[in-house]
Amino acid sequence: MNFDWNTEQKAYRESIRTFIRETLPENWEHIAHGPASREQTAFARDFCGKLSQAGLLVPHWPTEWGGRAADPWEAFILAEEMWMAGEPRGGQYMNVNWIGPILMLFGTELQKQTHILPMARGETLWCQGFSEPESGSDLASLRTRAVKDGDSYKINGQKIWTSYAGDADTCFLLARTSEGKNGISIFLVPMNTPGITVRDIPSIIGEGDIHEVFFDDVEVHEKWRLGEEGQAWEIIGQVLSLERVGIPRFSLASKTLRDTVALLKQEGRFIGAAVDQAAKAHAACEAARWYSYFIIDKRAKNIQAGPEASVGRFSTVICERLVSEFVVEHVPEAISGVHPMLLAHHQRGIVAGIASGAAEIQLNIIATQFLELPREAR
Repeated sequence: MNFDWNTEQKAYRESIRTFIRETLPENWEHIAHGPASREQTAFARDFCGKLSQAGLLVPHWPTEWGGRAADPWEAFILAEEMWMAGEPRGGQYMNVNWIGPILMLFGTELQKQTHILPMARGETLWCQGFSEPESGSDLASLRTRAVKDGDSYKINGQKIWTSYAGDADTCFLLARTSEGKNGISIFLVPMNTPGITVRDIPSIIGEGDIHEVFFDDVEVHEKWRLGEEGQAWEIIGQVLSLERVGIPRFSLASKTLRDTVALLKQEGRFIGAAVDQAAKAHAACEAARWYSYFIIDKRAKNIQAGPEASVGRFSTVICERLVSEFVVEHVPEAISGVHPMLLAHHQRGIVAGIASGAAEIQLNIIATQFLELPREAR
């Protein structure tokens, strides 16, 4: 296996870095440390519009939907550079990574025409209505219910820990249309629909990152149901594979580690335990990076990743945790905002084990589906 990038890929990466240097404002570090703050979200809309004009928002999408059919490696190089810079795309990475591609696979012509091109232009922000107060990563137990009423559905229930809900235009919503795991359906719901209430959830990040969303007799026409009734489980399987590996958090962790080591060296403090701790964190970052590359290689060969996606996701959780612990241990002043980009990583690291599926759920998937361990051995 060739572990190096080819000439074209190196040039592409450099073009992204040039765009970032020329486009990000001088105060970007102070905007970036609010992962989903309203300031960062507003900035992302403008930034993604510029990315789109430069052909750098959805290069891997088909040409008919605003892309140029670039291979998965280009998409991942783009994601790495965006995350290394503090993810200036904000919540629109969801549109790019999985919402758009899923609509291309399962959406009706109306759904595609309505939603995909605005995504490709960087004009719209989505949120995902998955978790509930008594149904976190166990999606099969969700209780939000959609009851058919003529040619529409009446939706009642509550979602929680919903990132970007306060500013999102549309919600990719899971709701129960019948009993059992195969009784869940997906709806594309405008967030300004009557009956939707969004409330901020105070958090340790404190930047408007998460919300609870209430649905009270929310009427949604059946034309906005994605796929057939009960097809959600099939669709979500592909969503989670795209989501868990499509976010290269390890790239920001690696940069944070390098910046912290450089700071400690400058101050003559990179000695003893700091060296050992940094080495372990670096090894974890490299493990996450190479495992992600393994899955992207599968994607490039049109092989859908299975439980390997959970292995990749968990390896990234570990690397983020180790880097965050290293920063807190050796540069604690970063947490107070003295070094904004170190704080940006720390804030993202706080939710590393929750976003895209809780770490414990990933371990269960790894045990049962990847290692195929018998239940009594887990």
